[in-house]
Amino acid sequence: MKLEDEILKIDLLKEAKSRFIALLELQSNACQSVSLQDELVISRPLSVSEAIGETGRDDFPLIRGKEVLMQAVFRGAIGQAFTAAGGGFRGSLGDVLEMQLRGPFERAVLIATMNAVLRYLGKIEGTVHCRDDGPGRCKASMSEWIKEQGAKKVGLVGLQPALLEALVQALGPERVMVSDLALAGAVRSQVRILDGLQAGQMFESCPLILMTGSTFANGTIDDLMETARGCSSRVIFYGSTAAGVAYLLGLERWCPCSS
Repeated sequence: MKLEDEILKIDLLKEAKSRFIALLELQSNACQSVSLQDELVISRPLSVSEAIGETGRDDFPLIRGKEVLMQAVFRGAIGQAFTAAGGGFRGSLGDVLEMQLRGPFERAVLIATMNAVLRYLGKIEGTVHCRDDGPGRCKASMSEWIKEQGAKKVGLVGLQPALLEALVQALGPERVMVSDLALAGAVRSQVRILDGLQAGQMFESCPLILMTGSTFANGTIDDLMETARGCSSRVIFYGSTAAGVAYLLGLERWCPCSS
């Protein structure tokens, strides 16, 4: 059995957390040690202006109040995670690692924190969401990049309006499928949105799946990845949220305009 098959059958965020802790233990024996107790982690939802600035669009879930961008800071390094849960957190890295992953808030705090710490350690980049003209540049990049992948049909898990537009422009609406928990049944860019909890049809039809990193925060990731494995779909995560977990689990990620 392949290692990736074994990974897909377990709780992915918990596995990422375990690997993160193991990495910290290795760092404690090296010159770049990380203290679990002394370093403060501050995590709070950003305002729309702080998160994405002026994009010239009003259809992003963040702008419409459907989600927030959680930000954690560790020794000056920033990590972010999209989530539907609000609230703030302040404590040590050890406090974060002791938190039970009961819901979206705790999961988002952990994800944002791992992004910040891994960024501080120089393990990852692209942990801060793009702002202002960034989403427009991301859309333009997607139009070119998706053609290079050679997929006959592409699925998008989690509606990101600019990316959906780019996919439809590059491939045509008949070669694009999209699923979203909140917008099932709606039509965007000539594509009807499927229920995110019943997206098996999309995985069966699409050899390439672009998946939002928010699936780690909302807890849907494990079932989605199991479905992808069963359909032999290639999964690429988009966005800054998945920076840390993608690194820890060896998953593919595409996010050209994050910083």
